[in-house]
Amino acid sequence: MESAVQIAKVAALLGEPARAAMLWQLIDGRARPAGELAFAANVSAQSASGHLAKLVEAELLQVETQGRHRYYRLASHTVGVALESLAAIAPRPALKPVPASRGTPPAMRFARTCYDHLAGELAVSLLMQMEQKALLTRSEKNFDVSAKGEKAFARLGMDLSSLRGTKRQFACGCLDWSERQFHLGGALGAALLQRMLDEKWLLRGQQARVLQLTPAGSAGLKDVFGIRL
Repeated sequence: MESAVQIAKVAALLGEPARAAMLWQLIDGRARPAGELAFAANVSAQSASGHLAKLVEAELLQVETQGRHRYYRLASHTVGVALESLAAIAPRPALKPVPASRGTPPAMRFARTCYDHLAGELAVSLLMQMEQKALLTRSEKNFDVSAKGEKAFARLGMDLSSLRGTKRQFACGCLDWSERQFHLGGALGAALLQRMLDEKWLLRGQQARVLQLTPAGSAGLKDVFGIRL
């Protein structure tokens, strides 16, 4: 019963469109000032302050103070995963076609960040091919790396033993809101995205959250993981 009460409290917070808009604006894991969040939610600064205070109190957001400015970010990767999962199960408009200008931009749909790991068509395809090539093995929503996969990740300079030693879940499926299929989350998903950025396989786009696959990225995925896109 206690868990149900807590779920209801969080649901009530997310049920306010302004608060939901603010949280969604922070899904990329970056910190943003209250003014920017107020603009995204289309509310006044005073109203935004009240909403943000409730989200901080509920431990959905954390706030950082720099001088006179206050910056807000999601409290943890768990909040980001929960928001993505809610977006994935949210019903889509039926009957009325959505104009292209108002739909999900192709670049956003192809590759984007989901808090601190990769999402979109690229991420879903990457996970599917890793399973098909027996680099990863699945047990329901959880994944582990095979001996073959260990060698591939090592070639990319990833220390899997250190990832397994963290408090965070090692590797799990995260439901993609645009593709409605799993992409790779957990500590492994976050580390993989960071390596792909470090190696310039992916570049951050001008639009928030959007990622661009580079020619070096296509070649690297084929060379290291045997994956063709």
